[in-house]
Amino acid sequence: MLRVMTWNIRTGGRDRAGPGRLDLVARVLAAHRPDLLAAQELRGFDAGTVLAGFAAELGMRPYLARSWFGQPVAVLVRPPLRVLAAGPVRRPFHHAAQRVTVATDAGPLTVIAAHLDPYCGLRRRVEAGWLAAAVRRSPGPLALLAGDLNTLDPGTDHTARIARLPPAYRRRHLRRDGRTPDTRAVARLAAAGLVDLYASAPGDPPDEGLTAPTRHGGGAEFSGMRLDYLFATPALARLARSRAVLRGGETEWASDHYPVLAEFDLRPA
Repeated sequence: MLRVMTWNIRTGGRDRAGPGRLDLVARVLAAHRPDLLAAQELRGFDAGTVLAGFAAELGMRPYLARSWFGQPVAVLVRPPLRVLAAGPVRRPFHHAAQRVTVATDAGPLTVIAAHLDPYCGLRRRVEAGWLAAAVRRSPGPLALLAGDLNTLDPGTDHTARIARLPPAYRRRHLRRDGRTPDTRAVARLAAAGLVDLYASAPGDPPDEGLTAPTRHGGGAEFSGMRLDYLFATPALARLARSRAVLRGGETEWASDHYPVLAEFDLRPA
């Protein structure tokens, strides 16, 4: 099984005060051993030694996209996966997007790590269009978009969770009328034919897919929300065998987002 994780580690695992959280992040990753990691908010990681040391500690190879206005993102790859191609999605994202294609026994698999604009729903919708186009340019039918999309999904009633937010943060998730939840970015990806792997399934508890905030990692701008997504092409979705939001233990302190992990019936080629 191939294990793919997305995780916003919050400001590079560092805070303004205190020893930082990067050791906690590394321990969570070592415990779950993803084969591919889509990581967001890598503040300070564009200094090559930081990223190289972090990846080496995990036994992975890093591929980083520097940010236009915000923070870098990266895809980390665990051997023996063989990288066929890698590079940033060259559009002016608020943060960034990185694309990596690896060889699997079912053909090339492309993983795109992305982090969308936190402030403006219209801007997120535009960025989602860029990502959908990047998925269409994948060399085969197997592709995964993974990341913090900063967007609520259109299939859920978000009235209560938006009302709980302070006004400054509430505006991030409302359309211009000040009342309608802004779910356009996720809707655009679904309209492009991508499959939301964590859409509610029969029997899921109401909070099963929520990814922010964690219990002790901060996150005053969240009110129990699903902002982190795994979107697969239909061919890849048919190979998905499990998905989970990883809660408890050190994930409660390591970041203000929980990691999301999925397993696919794929193997390195």
